[in-house]
Amino acid sequence: MRESHHGEADSNDPGTGTSSSPEGSQPQLLHSPLHDAHVALGATMGAFGGWDMPISYAAGGVVAEHTAVRTTVGVFDVSHLGKASITGAGAAAFINRCLSADLGRIGPGQAQYTLCCNESGGVVDDLIVYLVGDDDVLLVPNAANTAAVVAALQAAAPDGISVVNRHREFGVLAVQGPLSAEVLAEVGLPTELDYMSWRDAEFAGAPVRVCRTGYTGEHGYELLPSWDGSRPLWEALLAAAGSRSGLPAGLGARDTLRTEMGYPLHGQDLSPDITPLQARVSWAVGWKKDAFFGREALLAEKAAGPARTLWGLAAVDRGVLRPHQDVKSAAGAVIGHTTSGTFSPTLGHAIALALIDSEAGVDVDDDLTVDVRGRALRVRAVKPPFVPSHVR
Repeated sequence: MRESHHGEADSNDPGTGTSSSPEGSQPQLLHSPLHDAHVALGATMGAFGGWDMPISYAAGGVVAEHTAVRTTVGVFDVSHLGKASITGAGAAAFINRCLSADLGRIGPGQAQYTLCCNESGGVVDDLIVYLVGDDDVLLVPNAANTAAVVAALQAAAPDGISVVNRHREFGVLAVQGPLSAEVLAEVGLPTELDYMSWRDAEFAGAPVRVCRTGYTGEHGYELLPSWDGSRPLWEALLAAAGSRSGLPAGLGARDTLRTEMGYPLHGQDLSPDITPLQARVSWAVGWKKDAFFGREALLAEKAAGPARTLWGLAAVDRGVLRPHQDVKSAAGAVIGHTTSGTFSPTLGHAIALALIDSEAGVDVDDDLTVDVRGRALRVRAVKPPFVPSHVR
């Protein structure tokens, strides 16, 4: 799902993850509008999609931040996520001919999870569409993939349709957790929104778009202020969260939270070589639509059945699960590999996502093993989520 942590952005596009640099030198990481605030909070910073983003903060680290989101509230800066606008007569219909989900199923003021696929059915990116109207659509793709999505849409756009990369015009803040509505209400933002719906509001006289969505499995919101309006909103949200034992949360906790939900991460569980059917996100494909990128390849794969499928793995033994580890059957045959892996703070043991060959016939609760540096770590097959979802 959202937030590509491992891809490399186009170094020649100022709207994407890196900026141009002399030959032989390292690309310069971009900074979010809250970079100085993260440094002041003692955050451990790291490169994500070409951006220097907070992994965790000094007070408690990933486990504390994860727990805050599950029990109270956490506030994330995810301004590295892309933004692109599509405008002009028939903009929504154009997007519906390109991206996988059926945009006709939602109306203005709603958002939709969708996929930009390639002609072989692989996923160039997964993203959120904000439908403003028939002639106005906002996309929020992953950081490192924004340029690729924009380029694909620009190449397909007819006369009269404008596709503009607006990556650094808006910040993106996420407020996630059982007390997220209380935090928004305290700073004067709307909270009574249906899941995957949005409303334009104001904070301190500046516009901010509020959407009932997130990447954690908890009740939450994602906010799109202007780039320059991000800092005062961040500070107000942190103050409101802090009075409720909430915490600022980095991308480390975001990863453990999304893995517990089984949300696929582009660049690992989704990629140009991994299709929606294989990653169990075929629900985001409008199969009855006449056109979308990769349609013919995906219809053929659907008819034949995917050769591999994404499964959850719950560790039975103590050990560390990470991407790129071999998964083996009870008989010892290699039947797949892990794509994501982490320690689950909620469950207290390791969990993973893994692409497993369909011909292996894996079913829920099957006993498998993962090769962890030559040691066979016992795991159990699970259909995610690993923990209950509270998003609706």
